[in-house]
Amino acid sequence: MLSSSLVPGTILALALSTAAPMASADTLARSTLAQPPLVDPGHITVDASLPRARADAEILAARRYATFWSTGEEGLARAALAPDFHDRTLPPGRAQGLPGPLAASAFVRAAIPDLTASIEQLVVAGDRVTVHLRFQGHFTGHFGEVPGKGQTVDFIATDLYRVQDGRIAENWHIEDNLTLLRQLGVVAP
Repeated sequence: MLSSSLVPGTILALALSTAAPMASADTLARSTLAQPPLVDPGHITVDASLPRARADAEILAARRYATFWSTGEEGLARAALAPDFHDRTLPPGRAQGLPGPLAASAFVRAAIPDLTASIEQLVVAGDRVTVHLRFQGHFTGHFGEVPGKGQTVDFIATDLYRVQDGRIAENWHIEDNLTLLRQLGVVAP
């Protein structure tokens, strides 16, 4: 559970980041069968000098991670993130490792149960993938002590991943927390 002493912006920042241990091939194969379709990027730009298999693996990691944020499906976070994943913009109070993004997803989904994430743009260059995400839904749950009234939520985030062996090893991210908090009615417009 997140501390109520955190400022609202910090709470959201805690909610939107990453990490996960490696699952066995058997576990990944079983969990992949039950997973929803992956989020399709609206636009993809790929460095033409990259080998196709490498570019495809990097795109797959980004799509798995975006789909995790869109669905809350834990297996997707496990499949997308390297066992030694490191969040380079770790919000205060969030642990490195799989518990961080899982707790963050659960916290945001308690406020916005129908939250979806889409990939507006995805850029692959070398071992880096930049993803422009759009989050949408309706505030029908609770954000801490604040109850939702069904208001629409629509905000963006940008992530920069370093991908190694087809999994996200590092992440730098920034979310439009002010827009989200205004839409939730937690801060004045």
